[in-house]
Amino acid sequence: MPPDFQTNQLVQRLTKQGVTFSGSQPGLLTQLLVGFVPFLIFGGLIYFFVFRRARQQLGGGAGGPLSLGKNKAKLYDRTDLKTTFADVAGVDEVETELQELVEYLKSADKFKKVGARIPKGVLLVGPPGTGKTLLARAIAGEAQVPFFFISASEFIELFVGLGAARVRDLFQQARQRAPAIVFIDEIDSIGQARSGAAGYQMGSNQEQEQTLQQLLTEMDGFEPNSGVIIVAASNRPEVLDQALLRPGRFDRQIQVNLPDIRGRDEILQIHARDVKMGPGIDLKVLARRTPGFSGAQLANVINEGALLAARANRDMVEMQDLENAIDRVTAGLERRS
Repeated sequence: MPPDFQTNQLVQRLTKQGVTFSGSQPGLLTQLLVGFVPFLIFGGLIYFFVFRRARQQLGGGAGGPLSLGKNKAKLYDRTDLKTTFADVAGVDEVETELQELVEYLKSADKFKKVGARIPKGVLLVGPPGTGKTLLARAIAGEAQVPFFFISASEFIELFVGLGAARVRDLFQQARQRAPAIVFIDEIDSIGQARSGAAGYQMGSNQEQEQTLQQLLTEMDGFEPNSGVIIVAASNRPEVLDQALLRPGRFDRQIQVNLPDIRGRDEILQIHARDVKMGPGIDLKVLARRTPGFSGAQLANVINEGALLAARANRDMVEMQDLENAIDRVTAGLERRS
């Protein structure tokens, strides 16, 4: 093909050779299609991959983009709740304080009659593994009310505004099922103090702040004695926004500390109930050997002891198994040199 193919020299050559030819300009529709088709294809690919990822993050629901604002809380109905305060140990003072919430959920009229208002929100504060989630389940189990469980990080997703929509959806469901308990685990994820420059925030910071603002709005919108109690857990209360802690929101904070020696003994006894223990087991000795252990670590000690006994082909756990389990929980598996 000659280099002057697209110049008027081609026309001159064809005319010189007596070749009959004709041509026409493409129509407007053709030009538009040629110009916009690549952009349409590119936009379609972006739409497909972005919303497919969003559906996967939301659990693969068939609702597509219309279901993005649905909350991801797990709902435990009355029949699903088996945990009570009998399954909790080492936090007697906390349990006594939480009994008030149970009594309100069971007998709200008694409080309304004298004009008393139960706290809208209760913040459980303490190190990881101290049983904050277990306590929230026990409240719902004792009161026999629906229990909504969600980790605060599940509010935040790819798109700005989804977190706020999920908060609205969660509280709407809770109102419909009142009396009920909404438990927000690790509220630090969305409750951190705001920078004060919201107009300049982008991405995840903006999403976090909008989600927090919606949570504050929903708590303010609760009618007194609405029958819905918000319980949240935090490992780092010092980072929380002060707006969360003012009266009318999380106005009651309960410290859940590591158990003392008596509490550790009680926790060990609870977790040992379903494990076959040998005649020489002394849980009080284990309680003395585990200062600073959380309830979760103590549960792990019992389980590790049972695993060691099973590996040794024994039918019961011996004291040495539990002693070794303490070392394993503290220092990890022994490395072979």
